[in-house]
Amino acid sequence: MLQASDTLKSRLLEIGKKVHFSAGSILFREGTDNVGVFLVVTGQVSLSMNKMPRLDRVFGCGSLLGLPSSFTGRPYSLTATAVTEAEVVQAAQADFLRLMRECSDLCRETRDMLSKEMTFIQSALAERLRRTARARIAAQLRAS
Repeated sequence: MLQASDTLKSRLLEIGKKVHFSAGSILFREGTDNVGVFLVVTGQVSLSMNKMPRLDRVFGCGSLLGLPSSFTGRPYSLTATAVTEAEVVQAAQADFLRLMRECSDLCRETRDMLSKEMTFIQSALAERLRRTARARIAAQLRAS
């Protein structure tokens, strides 16, 4: 998910600030207000959703996290936790959106990244619904 191009990485380095996170530290938490996007420079960061562990994934160097919330202005829908020591570049939402307005090619890139991520989430949710439906049907058949 969300692997940034070299151009996007360099532009985020220009507008953002490097932040170090110890293993177990929270970059952002589900339901909290947006503080921008996070480019993983070193280490690994997990994204998780409360009560939906099938969507949990780990991301490494070059991954860009926090895109949906940064584009919409809504709270984060996932929690980002450093799995290892991690160095990230945090770009404030206003600076990130300004970059998107100024650089249409980077805006297209991040839109495509976001589209791929939404496709993954929709697929995972559909699989969860199928499994839930099968389990309910099996339970009803056993009960009858």
